[in-house]
Amino acid sequence: MFDKKPKSYTDLLGKTNRIVEGTTIKGDIISQADFRLDGELIGNFQSTGKIVIGPAGSVTGDIVCKNADIEGKFNGKIHVTEVLNVKSKASIHGEVSVGKLSVEPGADFSASCTMKANVKNLMPHNGEQTQKKTS
Repeated sequence: MFDKKPKSYTDLLGKTNRIVEGTTIKGDIISQADFRLDGELIGNFQSTGKIVIGPAGSVTGDIVCKNADIEGKFNGKIHVTEVLNVKSKASIHGEVSVGKLSVEPGADFSASCTMKANVKNLMPHNGEQTQKKTS
């Protein structure tokens, strides 16, 4: 009667992980779900979903994801297969590879940028990434 079954991955879709302000993580994060970071990450981030770096958030490392909104600080390499939104308060330093890019006026965007169309980033279950061209 009160036994609850663990939620499957499909039940977690649409849910967002969150790291709050004042939290520092040193290490790599691999997530299937969306992620909001208002703290600090020193390491790499990989997701088949979206990452949001809030105004107090910062990442030093590499990011691979489907979509990203950056309002805080980022230093490293970022590969976004779809859309990267850089907000006016954001500070981006490093290398950027995107499908589409949106930069608001006032943003500090000091990065080399490559726009790649028709490339899907496939992430197998073992966490290694491969690329496949689509037609």
